[in-house]
Amino acid sequence: MRINSAVQAVIDLTAGAAGGTACVVTGQPFDTAKVKMQTFPNLYKGLVDCFVKTYKQVGFRGFYKGTTPALVANIAENSVLFMCYGFCQQIVRRIVGVDRKTKLSDLQNAAAGSFASAFAALVLCPTELVKCRLQAMHEMQLSGKITKGHNTVWSVVKGVIQKDGPLGFYRGLSSTLLREVPGYFFFFGGYELSRTFFASGRSKDELGPIPLLLSGGFGGSCLWIAVYPVDCIKSRIQVLSMAGKQAGFMGTFVTVVKTEGVLALYSGLTPTMIRAFVANGALFLAYEYSRKLMMKQIDSY
Repeated sequence: MRINSAVQAVIDLTAGAAGGTACVVTGQPFDTAKVKMQTFPNLYKGLVDCFVKTYKQVGFRGFYKGTTPALVANIAENSVLFMCYGFCQQIVRRIVGVDRKTKLSDLQNAAAGSFASAFAALVLCPTELVKCRLQAMHEMQLSGKITKGHNTVWSVVKGVIQKDGPLGFYRGLSSTLLREVPGYFFFFGGYELSRTFFASGRSKDELGPIPLLLSGGFGGSCLWIAVYPVDCIKSRIQVLSMAGKQAGFMGTFVTVVKTEGVLALYSGLTPTMIRAFVANGALFLAYEYSRKLMMKQIDSY
Protein backbone atom coordinates (compact mmCIF):
# COMPACT_ATOMS: atom_id res chain seq x y z
CA MET A 1 0.00 0.00 0.00
CA ARG A 2 1.35 3.39 -1.01
CA ILE A 3 1.03 5.96 1.77
CA ASN A 4 0.01 9.53 0.97
CA SER A 5 3.00 11.90 1.26
CA ALA A 6 1.14 14.14 3.76
CA VAL A 7 0.36 11.13 5.99
CA GLN A 8 3.98 9.99 5.70
CA ALA A 9 5.15 13.46 6.77
CA VAL A 10 2.88 13.33 9.86
CA ILE A 11 4.23 9.85 10.75
CA ASP A 12 7.84 11.03 10.42
CA LEU A 13 7.09 14.19 12.43
CA THR A 14 5.40 12.23 15.25
CA ALA A 15 8.12 9.56 15.34
CA GLY A 16 10.74 12.34 15.45
CA ALA A 17 8.94 13.90 18.43
CA ALA A 18 9.00 10.52 20.25
CA GLY A 19 12.71 10.23 19.52
CA GLY A 20 13.40 13.77 20.73
CA THR A 21 11.62 13.10 24.03
CA ALA A 22 13.62 9.90 24.62
CA CYS A 23 16.83 11.80 23.83
CA VAL A 24 16.20 14.49 26.48
CA VAL A 25 14.98 12.13 29.21
CA THR A 26 18.12 9.97 28.94
CA GLY A 27 20.73 12.66 28.24
CA GLN A 28 19.82 15.90 30.06
CA PRO A 29 22.23 15.64 33.05
CA PHE A 30 25.18 15.09 30.69
CA ASP A 31 24.03 17.95 28.45
CA THR A 32 23.93 20.27 31.48
CA ALA A 33 27.49 19.26 32.40
CA LYS A 34 28.59 19.81 28.79
CA VAL A 35 27.26 23.39 28.65
CA LYS A 36 28.75 24.30 32.06
CA MET A 37 32.18 22.88 31.14
CA GLN A 38 32.16 24.49 27.67
CA THR A 39 31.29 27.94 28.97
CA PHE A 40 33.35 27.95 32.19
CA PRO A 41 36.18 25.43 31.66
CA ASN A 42 38.28 26.91 34.49
CA LEU A 43 35.61 26.19 37.13
CA TYR A 44 35.65 22.41 36.70
CA LYS A 45 38.48 19.84 36.68
CA GLY A 46 36.40 17.24 34.89
CA LEU A 47 33.00 15.53 34.62
CA VAL A 48 32.94 14.14 38.18
CA ASP A 49 34.00 17.52 39.63
CA CYS A 50 31.25 19.23 37.63
CA PHE A 51 28.62 16.76 38.86
CA VAL A 52 29.75 17.05 42.50
CA LYS A 53 29.87 20.87 42.49
CA THR A 54 26.51 21.16 40.71
CA TYR A 55 24.90 18.84 43.26
CA LYS A 56 26.42 20.73 46.22
CA GLN A 57 25.50 24.17 44.88
CA VAL A 58 22.04 23.61 43.38
CA GLY A 59 21.00 20.06 44.30
CA PHE A 60 19.75 17.28 42.04
CA ARG A 61 17.41 19.65 40.18
CA GLY A 62 20.52 21.46 38.93
CA PHE A 63 21.15 18.58 36.51
CA TYR A 64 17.75 19.16 34.95
CA LYS A 65 17.96 22.95 34.58
CA GLY A 66 16.69 23.83 31.13
CA THR A 67 14.77 20.57 30.70
CA THR A 68 11.60 22.33 29.49
CA PRO A 69 13.31 24.25 26.67
CA ALA A 70 15.45 21.14 25.99
CA LEU A 71 12.27 19.10 25.51
CA VAL A 72 10.77 21.80 23.29
CA ALA A 73 14.08 22.09 21.39
CA ASN A 74 14.53 18.37 20.84
CA ILE A 75 10.90 17.64 20.03
CA ALA A 76 10.79 20.57 17.60
CA GLU A 77 14.20 19.80 16.09
CA ASN A 78 13.67 16.07 15.65
CA SER A 79 10.09 16.46 14.42
CA VAL A 80 11.25 18.88 11.71
CA LEU A 81 14.47 16.93 11.11
CA PHE A 82 12.83 13.57 10.46
CA MET A 83 9.92 15.06 8.52
CA CYS A 84 12.36 16.97 6.29
CA TYR A 85 14.61 13.89 6.15
CA GLY A 86 11.80 12.04 4.38
CA PHE A 87 11.33 14.91 1.92
CA CYS A 88 15.08 15.29 1.36
CA GLN A 89 15.39 11.57 0.64
CA GLN A 90 12.88 12.06 -2.20
CA ILE A 91 14.90 15.05 -3.46
CA VAL A 92 18.08 12.94 -3.43
CA ARG A 93 16.23 10.20 -5.37
CA ARG A 94 15.25 12.76 -8.01
CA ILE A 95 18.81 14.09 -8.23
CA VAL A 96 20.32 10.63 -8.73
CA GLY A 97 17.41 9.60 -11.01
CA VAL A 98 15.94 6.60 -9.18
CA ASP A 99 12.37 5.53 -8.36
CA ARG A 100 10.77 6.91 -5.17
CA LYS A 101 10.65 3.39 -3.66
CA THR A 102 14.35 2.68 -4.29
CA LYS A 103 16.46 2.28 -1.15
CA LEU A 104 19.15 4.94 -0.94
CA SER A 105 22.79 4.13 -0.20
CA ASP A 106 24.27 5.04 3.19
CA LEU A 107 26.06 8.03 1.62
CA GLN A 108 22.87 9.27 -0.03
CA ASN A 109 20.98 9.00 3.28
CA ALA A 110 23.77 10.99 4.95
CA ALA A 111 23.38 13.74 2.33
CA ALA A 112 19.57 13.80 2.85
CA GLY A 113 20.09 14.13 6.62
CA SER A 114 22.54 16.98 6.11
CA PHE A 115 20.03 18.89 3.93
CA ALA A 116 17.23 18.30 6.45
CA SER A 117 19.30 19.62 9.37
CA ALA A 118 19.37 23.15 7.89
CA PHE A 119 15.58 23.39 8.37
CA ALA A 120 15.79 21.88 11.86
CA ALA A 121 18.39 24.48 12.91
CA LEU A 122 15.84 27.27 12.43
CA VAL A 123 13.55 25.84 15.13
CA LEU A 124 16.40 24.60 17.32
CA CYS A 125 18.40 27.83 17.74
CA PRO A 126 15.88 29.86 19.85
CA THR A 127 15.02 27.03 22.23
CA GLU A 128 18.65 25.95 22.62
CA LEU A 129 19.63 29.53 23.48
CA VAL A 130 17.11 29.53 26.37
CA LYS A 131 18.26 26.05 27.48
CA CYS A 132 21.96 26.96 27.51
CA ARG A 133 21.35 30.18 29.45
CA LEU A 134 19.34 28.38 32.11
CA GLN A 135 21.99 25.66 32.42
CA ALA A 136 24.86 28.13 32.91
CA MET A 137 22.95 30.78 34.92
CA HIS A 138 24.57 29.86 38.25
CA GLU A 139 28.08 30.14 36.76
CA MET A 140 27.27 33.50 35.14
CA GLN A 141 26.31 34.89 38.57
CA LEU A 142 29.27 33.19 40.28
CA SER A 143 31.73 34.75 37.82
CA GLY A 144 30.19 38.20 38.28
CA LYS A 145 29.24 38.52 34.60
CA ILE A 146 25.63 39.18 35.62
CA THR A 147 24.26 40.46 38.93
CA LYS A 148 20.78 38.96 38.78
CA GLY A 149 20.00 35.60 37.21
CA HIS A 150 16.84 34.28 35.56
CA ASN A 151 15.69 30.97 37.01
CA THR A 152 12.65 30.22 34.86
CA VAL A 153 12.05 29.72 31.15
CA TRP A 154 9.73 32.73 31.02
CA SER A 155 12.20 35.07 32.77
CA VAL A 156 14.94 34.12 30.26
CA VAL A 157 12.54 34.59 27.32
CA LYS A 158 11.41 37.96 28.68
CA GLY A 159 15.03 39.03 29.22
CA VAL A 160 15.97 38.18 25.62
CA ILE A 161 12.99 40.09 24.20
CA GLN A 162 13.64 43.17 26.38
CA LYS A 163 17.37 43.28 25.62
CA ASP A 164 17.63 42.15 21.97
CA GLY A 165 14.10 41.80 20.61
CA PRO A 166 12.82 38.65 18.80
CA LEU A 167 16.02 38.36 16.73
CA GLY A 168 17.93 37.87 19.98
CA PHE A 169 16.73 34.27 20.01
CA TYR A 170 18.85 33.67 16.91
CA ARG A 171 22.18 34.54 18.53
CA GLY A 172 24.49 31.70 17.53
CA LEU A 173 22.48 30.75 14.41
CA SER A 174 25.55 30.70 12.15
CA SER A 175 27.33 28.44 14.68
CA THR A 176 24.23 26.23 14.88
CA LEU A 177 24.14 25.84 11.08
CA LEU A 178 27.91 25.20 11.00
CA ARG A 179 27.34 22.43 13.54
CA GLU A 180 24.14 20.93 12.17
CA VAL A 181 24.77 20.67 8.41
CA PRO A 182 28.10 18.79 8.48
CA GLY A 183 27.27 17.14 11.81
CA TYR A 184 24.10 15.47 10.57
CA PHE A 185 25.92 14.15 7.51
CA PHE A 186 28.06 12.13 9.95
CA PHE A 187 25.05 11.45 12.20
CA PHE A 188 22.87 9.80 9.56
CA GLY A 189 25.90 8.38 7.73
CA GLY A 190 27.22 6.73 10.89
CA TYR A 191 23.76 5.43 11.80
CA GLU A 192 23.09 3.93 8.37
CA LEU A 193 26.60 2.44 8.07
CA SER A 194 26.21 0.82 11.47
CA ARG A 195 22.77 -0.57 10.55
CA THR A 196 24.24 -1.98 7.32
CA PHE A 197 26.98 -3.67 9.38
CA PHE A 198 24.48 -5.26 11.79
CA ALA A 199 22.06 -6.27 9.01
CA SER A 200 24.78 -8.32 7.22
CA GLY A 201 22.82 -8.63 3.98
CA ARG A 202 19.36 -8.79 5.61
CA SER A 203 16.86 -5.93 5.52
CA LYS A 204 17.71 -3.14 7.97
CA ASP A 205 14.02 -3.10 8.97
CA GLU A 206 14.51 -6.51 10.64
CA LEU A 207 17.05 -5.24 13.18
CA GLY A 208 16.18 -5.63 16.87
CA PRO A 209 16.46 -3.05 19.67
CA ILE A 210 20.12 -3.68 20.61
CA PRO A 211 21.54 -3.11 17.08
CA LEU A 212 19.33 0.00 16.77
CA LEU A 213 20.56 1.35 20.12
CA LEU A 214 24.19 0.72 19.15
CA SER A 215 23.71 2.20 15.67
CA GLY A 216 22.06 5.33 17.10
CA GLY A 217 24.84 5.67 19.65
CA PHE A 218 27.49 5.30 16.93
CA GLY A 219 25.76 7.94 14.76
CA GLY A 220 25.58 10.36 17.69
CA SER A 221 29.25 9.81 18.51
CA CYS A 222 30.23 10.50 14.88
CA LEU A 223 28.30 13.79 14.95
CA TRP A 224 29.92 15.13 18.12
CA ILE A 225 33.47 14.07 17.30
CA ALA A 226 33.15 15.91 13.96
CA VAL A 227 31.67 19.20 15.17
CA TYR A 228 32.41 19.55 18.90
CA PRO A 229 34.59 22.72 18.70
CA VAL A 230 31.82 24.47 16.73
CA ASP A 231 29.30 23.54 19.45
CA CYS A 232 31.65 24.89 22.12
CA ILE A 233 31.77 28.29 20.38
CA LYS A 234 27.97 28.25 19.92
CA SER A 235 27.43 27.64 23.66
CA ARG A 236 29.73 30.52 24.57
CA ILE A 237 28.03 32.95 22.20
CA GLN A 238 24.54 32.03 23.44
CA VAL A 239 25.43 32.12 27.16
CA LEU A 240 27.96 34.99 27.37
CA SER A 241 25.80 37.32 25.25
CA MET A 242 23.64 37.65 28.40
CA ALA A 243 26.33 39.90 29.84
CA GLY A 244 26.49 42.24 26.84
CA LYS A 245 27.60 42.33 23.23
CA GLN A 246 29.36 39.10 22.27
CA ALA A 247 31.63 38.63 19.24
CA GLY A 248 30.44 36.43 16.38
CA PHE A 249 31.67 32.95 15.54
CA MET A 250 35.14 33.83 14.20
CA GLY A 251 35.75 36.50 16.85
CA THR A 252 34.83 34.13 19.70
CA PHE A 253 36.83 31.29 18.13
CA VAL A 254 40.00 33.40 17.82
CA THR A 255 39.62 34.76 21.39
CA VAL A 256 39.23 31.28 22.89
CA VAL A 257 42.23 29.85 21.02
CA LYS A 258 44.44 32.87 21.84
CA THR A 259 43.57 33.16 25.54
CA GLU A 260 42.79 29.56 26.53
CA GLY A 261 44.38 27.36 23.89
CA VAL A 262 42.97 24.84 21.42
CA LEU A 263 42.10 22.32 24.16
CA ALA A 264 39.51 24.76 25.54
CA LEU A 265 37.44 23.99 22.43
CA TYR A 266 37.11 20.44 23.76
CA SER A 267 35.99 21.31 27.30
CA GLY A 268 33.07 19.08 28.25
CA LEU A 269 33.83 16.42 25.62
CA THR A 270 33.55 13.52 28.11
CA PRO A 271 29.91 14.15 29.18
CA THR A 272 29.08 14.91 25.54
CA MET A 273 30.34 11.53 24.30
CA ILE A 274 28.55 9.65 27.09
CA ARG A 275 25.36 11.55 26.35
CA ALA A 276 25.82 11.14 22.58
CA PHE A 277 25.87 7.36 22.78
CA VAL A 278 23.09 6.92 25.35
CA ALA A 279 20.71 9.68 24.20
CA ASN A 280 21.01 9.08 20.45
CA GLY A 281 20.65 5.34 20.91
CA ALA A 282 17.37 6.06 22.73
CA LEU A 283 16.38 8.61 20.05
CA PHE A 284 16.67 6.20 17.12
CA LEU A 285 15.13 3.31 19.06
CA ALA A 286 12.06 5.43 19.89
CA TYR A 287 11.92 6.85 16.35
CA GLU A 288 12.17 3.51 14.52
CA TYR A 289 9.72 1.63 16.75
CA SER A 290 7.09 4.40 16.91
CA ARG A 291 7.38 4.84 13.11
CA LYS A 292 6.95 1.09 12.53
CA LEU A 293 3.93 1.03 14.84
CA MET A 294 2.24 3.91 12.99
CA MET A 295 3.05 2.42 9.57
CA LYS A 296 1.47 -0.89 10.65
CA GLN A 297 -1.65 0.92 11.84
CA ILE A 298 -1.97 2.72 8.50
CA ASP A 299 -1.39 -0.50 6.54
CA SER A 300 -4.10 -2.30 8.53
CA TYR A 301 -6.81 0.12 7.31
